[in-house]
Amino acid sequence: MPLMTAVHGSSAPGRAILAMIGGGLLVTGNDAAMKWLVSGYPVGQLLFIRGMFAFVAIALFVRFYGGLTSLRIVNPRFHVMRGLLVVFGTVVFITGLGHLTLADAIAVVYAGPMFVTALAPLLIGEVVGWRRWLAVMGGFIGVMIIIRPGTEAMQWAVIFPLAAALAGALRDLITRSAAATEHSNALLATSTAAATVAGLCTLPFGWMPVPLEDLALMALSGLLLGSAHFLMIESFRYGEAGLVVPFKYLNMVFAVTLGFVLWGDLPDAWTWTGSGVLIASGLYILHRERIRHRMPTLPSDAHGAGPAGRRPD
Repeated sequence: MPLMTAVHGSSAPGRAILAMIGGGLLVTGNDAAMKWLVSGYPVGQLLFIRGMFAFVAIALFVRFYGGLTSLRIVNPRFHVMRGLLVVFGTVVFITGLGHLTLADAIAVVYAGPMFVTALAPLLIGEVVGWRRWLAVMGGFIGVMIIIRPGTEAMQWAVIFPLAAALAGALRDLITRSAAATEHSNALLATSTAAATVAGLCTLPFGWMPVPLEDLALMALSGLLLGSAHFLMIESFRYGEAGLVVPFKYLNMVFAVTLGFVLWGDLPDAWTWTGSGVLIASGLYILHRERIRHRMPTLPSDAHGAGPAGRRPD
């Protein structure tokens, strides 16, 4: 039995696209702030302080968009699963930022659609056809181009954004399913609370004194993060995943720009090539997904040999 159900249809595609682009720009700004800070502070401390300021953004959304009733939880399962994935994905991604350039870390996160397709049979009972399996293999090749195993240029730290990509893919599936019953404010508040509490639990392991300028940067990061995730949740509310997810790839443009301005980093040819393969694979997966939803469902076998369902692609 599938663990989740998908919600189909785009009620406001233009709004969904703009929300995803805006969310991507803000979350990339947050990632840049975290990369700047992670070398000097424990990850748990950053999670806690950033989370406290993220609640300022959440309070504004509650005040002007939905009121206190928007925090009502209808299906706790969605919030628990999403909160755990957000905590895990955030920890591993920030850890990776301490060892990789901003553009390299975000490039590897593009493996997300590959993970969604590979896990679809287990999570949503979906039959994945050979075309999408080929796209998954293409995405794997793209990751290997970026990592370059067996060479001196191999970056072992890519395991962190890869793990974050897996967590993010699962989070997006849950977000799309939850959007039918849960308000964006509630989803954002519970996941932020989970990350903030997880960060606080690391206090006994030693935190560092925070000068005022770093505290200001952590505050900015929290405000950016809270606003970014609100916009991305809204994007999945108003548009299908196949419509809005491709616009996540603009984050690479934002990351390269910020990486160059702040650190003088530019991706090498291998990273550009691997990113291109990953993006092409992800876009093809989304293309096949949209085609699949337009296909007629198959009737049950006349002799009871098989269930009804969509044609595998």
